Amino acid sequence: MKIVIIGGTGLIGSKLVAKLSERGHEAVAAAPKTGVNTLTGEGLADALAGASAVVDVSNSPSFESQAALEFFQTSTGNLLAAEAAAGVGHHVALSVVGTERLISNGYFRAKIAQEKLIEGSSIPYSIVHATQFFEFVRGIADDATDGGVVRMAPVRFQPIAGDDVAEALAGVVLGAPLNGRVEVGGPDQVRMDTFFREALAVWDDPREVVTDPHARYFGSELEERSLVPGDDARLGRTRYSDWPGSK
Repeated sequence: MKIVIIGGTGLIGSKLVAKLSERGHEAVAAAPKTGVNTLTGEGLADALAGASAVVDVSNSPSFESQAALEFFQTSTGNLLAAEAAAGVGHHVALSVVGTERLISNGYFRAKIAQEKLIEGSSIPYSIVHATQFFEFVRGIADDATDGGVVRMAPVRFQPIAGDDVAEALAGVVLGAPLNGRVEVGGPDQVRMDTFFREALAVWDDPREVVTDPHARYFGSELEERSLVPGDDARLGRTRYSDWPGSK
């Protein structure tokens, strides 16, 4: 089966291409560096010719509200139109757990707009909501740093390995369209402040982690379950302590 991965040269996309190829599928990495640009439409028709499914794991290069909105609306609109013309039978998109709970954040509002375009299209679809990737936890700590202090809210946190996200996407795209959403998260749910206090200790990072109920996550205050999936989420197998990048 030919499956086109939009954003296929990035972190999750490259892992997904490898997993699908190992299973005998024709996995096509589509990205500007391979001649496919969803913002301009360049290369889309050729890339999608003969494709049974498309997985969109691309991301806005900017997290600024208007820039992210323009990216997702333009890119997703062009992609869905090209899929309809090519007869693609399954559109899979990667999104974020808690998007609908963080509407004060412009980036998450942009993701909601993307999902509405997908839901309103003629293409059968599946939307995968994932929690934060292990690969990004150092960036989360850096964004929460003020001087030598990392401020973290005492809320639930359930990060997941990028490999496990790619595995979940592979399972979804090879199945029947859900015409709905599925959530994926890591195997362990912990308090966010506790996670980062322990992680920084392992990193030998001298910054102090301070528990602050009003600490902001990329500009947004968090509630107890803002970042974690529901009880029926699909869970990854890799624990953070076992992940090679955790040290």
